[in-house]
Amino acid sequence: MAVRTAEARWEGSLKEGQGEVELVSSGLGSFEVSRPVRVEQPNGKTSPEELIAAAHSASFSMSLALELATAGLPAPTLVDTKAEVTFVAGGPGITGVELTVSAVVPEATEEQFQAAVAAAEKNCPVSRALAGTEIRVEASLASLSRIGF
Repeated sequence: MAVRTAEARWEGSLKEGQGEVELVSSGLGSFEVSRPVRVEQPNGKTSPEELIAAAHSASFSMSLALELATAGLPAPTLVDTKAEVTFVAGGPGITGVELTVSAVVPEATEEQFQAAVAAAEKNCPVSRALAGTEIRVEASLASLSRIGF
């Protein structure tokens, strides 16, 4: 079992306040957060939604690599995942996540790749943690020449 820790400190009201999130386990540093960042321009700060997008894109990429291996396919040369988390202020909050995945997987057919993507959708730990949130995945099998390598 692994435990990872982050800490947040908030000062002031929701509208005028500000805070900081520290990545304690990794020691990678602290990041400023504020309410306006959630619905306006980031201006050098982050938001809980951006942090969820970062976690989800990394976790899904790793899950896809695992599912490809489970299917007996060679390791992917590259998995590129972008996560967009939609947030509605003053309403339901996080309303969905859109994952756009492009991967280079030697010897994989489109059918094998899409089966691994479907398994990753089901088994990704962050996707599972976001159960109840609509998650859409658009995945394409690419070649290195198609993505600029």
